[in-house]
Amino acid sequence: MTADGILATPSPNFNARDNNAAIDMLILHYTGMRSAEAALERLCDPEAQVSAHYLIDEGGTVHRLVAEATRAWHAGVGSWRNNTDINGRSIGIELVNPGHEFGYRDFPEPQMQALIGLAKGILGRHPIPARNVVGHSDIAPDRKQDPGELFDWARMAGHGIGIWPDPDPAAGEDAMGMLAAYGYDISADHVVTAFQRHFQPHKLDGVIDDETRALLGGLLRAIA
Repeated sequence: MTADGILATPSPNFNARDNNAAIDMLILHYTGMRSAEAALERLCDPEAQVSAHYLIDEGGTVHRLVAEATRAWHAGVGSWRNNTDINGRSIGIELVNPGHEFGYRDFPEPQMQALIGLAKGILGRHPIPARNVVGHSDIAPDRKQDPGELFDWARMAGHGIGIWPDPDPAAGEDAMGMLAAYGYDISADHVVTAFQRHFQPHKLDGVIDDETRALLGGLLRAIA
């Protein structure tokens, strides 16, 4: 265990970042596997060619798999604010959770507390704007659902990690334009549902309504 209380669990799955690439994104995932042990085994398996910088188990133990200075392989094909090399500019955190395939459930309190502490440290070390703290589903709406609608994004924002908007009832009608302005890839078929998983989790139907537009307006006002 390192001096900061994090377990060193090295993964061989990483490579160098581009020297000109600033770390300006934080991506949150769930593991989507049956156990923490299975997830760690996969993230450290050279044949799997996947990894993350950190994994937090449901008891709150934090594992460091890849050094922040290097490029972990957690994001895959995705886009945010017209950037597509997400791995090259981000830090990835995996939260142990079976996910939608194996029995999606709430994220336990010890895990959330550990995440808040870890994320605050990361934000203190890197110039990551609040709008760039996102979930895997935000950057890959047609492929991913994590960390999903049970993740408490509002609580994170209350700790200065990401944004939770105050709705703007005067927002315009162009929801797709507002999605693009905030950072989403609106060419994705499920982009509205991805937005809902993050900001409108009680409604996952992919249908834009007045609340959707008001939340989007609040987000754009928050970053203006």
